[in-house]
Amino acid sequence: MRVLLKASFDTQRSSEMLRSGKLPQMMEALMERTRPEATYFTVDHGRRTMYLFFDMTDSSDMPSIAEPLFSEMGASIDYTPVMDFDDLQTGLAKLS
Repeated sequence: MRVLLKASFDTQRSSEMLRSGKLPQMMEALMERTRPEATYFTVDHGRRTMYLFFDMTDSSDMPSIAEPLFSEMGASIDYTPVMDFDDLQTGLAKLS
């Protein structure tokens, strides 16, 4: 299932990760783990925020993906199922 992972990082902890040089390695590991379709970085409500779109093949992967973000970055995380246009068309066709 395609999901959106929204992670908002604690500013102090993410700044420490940036200063220590650990942030790039953590992000690379996350990208290797999830193989995202798209990833965006921005600021939301004054916090560094990442939007990661990827295919989650098993919901039991949720803890292993989120835990490094929780423990290292003090992240607040939301998982949301999402569809692309093709998925929407398939879903709408099932309504008939």
